[in-house]
Amino acid sequence: METVLVTGGCGLIGQHIVSGLLKKGFAVIAVDKERTDYNDNKVNYTFVQADVTDKDAIGDLFENNEIDIFVHAACTVDNDLDPIVTDKQVKDSAAVDKFIYRYAMTSNIKKLVLLSTDQVYDFPKTREPIREDNELKIHSNYAALKYASEKALIKEMAHHKEVICCVLRFSPVYTLNFTENLMSKIVDPKDGSLFVAGKGQYGFQFCCVHNLVDFILCFAQNADDMSYAGTYNVSDKLLITAADIISFMREHHSLGAVVSKTPGSAMSKLKGLFGNKEEKQNYRYLDLSKLENNNMLDNTKASKLLSFRWDIHNTK
Repeated sequence: METVLVTGGCGLIGQHIVSGLLKKGFAVIAVDKERTDYNDNKVNYTFVQADVTDKDAIGDLFENNEIDIFVHAACTVDNDLDPIVTDKQVKDSAAVDKFIYRYAMTSNIKKLVLLSTDQVYDFPKTREPIREDNELKIHSNYAALKYASEKALIKEMAHHKEVICCVLRFSPVYTLNFTENLMSKIVDPKDGSLFVAGKGQYGFQFCCVHNLVDFILCFAQNADDMSYAGTYNVSDKLLITAADIISFMREHHSLGAVVSKTPGSAMSKLKGLFGNKEEKQNYRYLDLSKLENNNMLDNTKASKLLSFRWDIHNTK
């Protein structure tokens, strides 16, 4: 039985990763600063309460356990972070990640998975799919935090080429009951009211949490040589439109009145409400200049490992 260490193992994303790994027969050690009961009392599950910034605690985990696979999900959005990511969090994360990767790589792990973000990309004005080798543009604190983590991993990999590493750049997540990312696309930041431009046929790239988990499980089970190493885009197959979000919320949750605006008036009214500081710090910031770009991630590479079967219509 292989053992997997999951940082951020009690967050929204982490607890689903842990649950999936346990179902597939792995022993799992989850480390997080706060405990949840989502996976309590499950066979082969161990929880360690510690912050990832606690170097002594992290060092003890690697020294006292034989870790085969390391999934670094700490500091992911929708987990332990508020929507606002501060400069201090970016700095603290960079220092911690360098330490964690060095400890992990010298502890004879076989595989390493880093959860990153699609925010590191420069989303183009065109509607061409965004591939893993597309140009990057770090315009938010969260993107800076994750890109620094990617670079730290790549630097450490140069000294441990036997470890199969992958970086997952995934879109904002959702589940049936976790809807904050979905809702941020239809909320007027000026007064908190709900709005839709036109008939809401413009779309946004999201990633159902279960698609992300399925990919990680597939990598953990099947990545057996260096051909699996690299960067992967992970997302739903199709965009979710504003109209989809409204229908979904009305079917499964309560939703107030939604004001329909023409795209032009909606943008002119809302554009510029936030300065550069808010856009940089808030990872849910709605860039209205890109409202109708319909940018998609190209997840062809990831689709070679599995078929992404979850979407807004069958999420759980």
